[in-house]
Amino acid sequence: MTATVHIVGAGLAGLSAAVRLAAAGRRVVVHEATAFAGGRCRSYHDAAIGMTIDNGNHLLLSGNHAALGYLRGIGAAHRLVGPPTAEFSFIDLASRERWTLRFNDGRLPFWIFDPGRRVPGTRARDYLPLARLLWAPPGKAVGEVIACEGLIYRRLVEPLILAALNIDPPQGSARLAAAVIRETLAAGGRACRPLIAREGLGATLIEPALAILRQRGATVHLHHQLRALRFAAECVEALDFGGAAVVVAADDAVILAVPPYAAATLVGGLDVPTEFRAIVNAHFRIDAPADEPLILGVLNGTVQWIFAFPGRLSVTISAGDRLLDTPREELARAIWSEVASVTGLPAALPPWQIVRERRATFAATPAQDARRPGARTTWRNLVLAGDWTDTALPATIEGAIRSGNRAADLIAHQP
Repeated sequence: MTATVHIVGAGLAGLSAAVRLAAAGRRVVVHEATAFAGGRCRSYHDAAIGMTIDNGNHLLLSGNHAALGYLRGIGAAHRLVGPPTAEFSFIDLASRERWTLRFNDGRLPFWIFDPGRRVPGTRARDYLPLARLLWAPPGKAVGEVIACEGLIYRRLVEPLILAALNIDPPQGSARLAAAVIRETLAAGGRACRPLIAREGLGATLIEPALAILRQRGATVHLHHQLRALRFAAECVEALDFGGAAVVVAADDAVILAVPPYAAATLVGGLDVPTEFRAIVNAHFRIDAPADEPLILGVLNGTVQWIFAFPGRLSVTISAGDRLLDTPREELARAIWSEVASVTGLPAALPPWQIVRERRATFAATPAQDARRPGARTTWRNLVLAGDWTDTALPATIEGAIRSGNRAADLIAHQP
């Protein structure tokens, strides 16, 4: 095909669209403003701890069909690792209790009838109110649909929704929480097995995609920031990169896969989310104990999740806005104190790095969720992609890749 698809943004939304279109034989050119591909999902060598780390920790689940399809398409599915069954280990710092949730494979939740597999201290009937989220009225917050209290909430619902929506759960969109539950807990253990990129996000999700794009003749321009879109009556007619413009021919198309605030600047009148939530990650260069699980949920502390990588322990704290102004070393010491307490490692602070992403995700409130645009625009050759568009999911890897796939399919089926 002679027509070109210009993809602006080389995050996961842009890369998934590029991979999909290149596989279909389309000519693809990717334009990335920064020096690296991957957006918020990237790896880099950090001098402070002397090793490669991820910008943030990301968890995938075996039910994330778009993400797993993307990984199969770039030949990297084998780089995800996780336990052989759907299980999640937890520790409560207040009570020092430890337990492991173990979901059965099928959709019928037999695990809730087994005291050894469910949340300790709960009964099977305690889980019934969760069904209310699946049929929540539009525009409602989680706190308006279920009671945000009790053991089930504190030990299951709160950590699940906090991790998925990156917002204090009572404020979160019930629609988005329902989508998460529908595709995880309600889908059974086959959809809930946790998976992490043990070799790093870059080696798993980004570098193989760039290699496939090169093999298929696609072009990726780094340091290529789009300054403006030039519009004709019904379409984009040029991409202005400042000092040079790329003409968009009649049969060409453009996928805009940039953050929402950048998209709003480039496309006048576009309604996008305007509020955001932070994520804080901490990385420590130290070997994990031999019996440390790959992923450990932590309750009643600053730490929320601990990930065990080769030679490194990493911590994720969602909705971390309260920690943005804490001095870095003070924060590192506070986090390590909890990690050392949980793992039994020495209290002395190992080499560390703190990564604070101020605008990690849009604020997943009902009001901000309602501001998410669809992929189509009023210009026939311009579509949108990104986890902030209306994917019906929170801002996750799965949502980003689905948005890229959707944008690619819209372009591929244009008359």
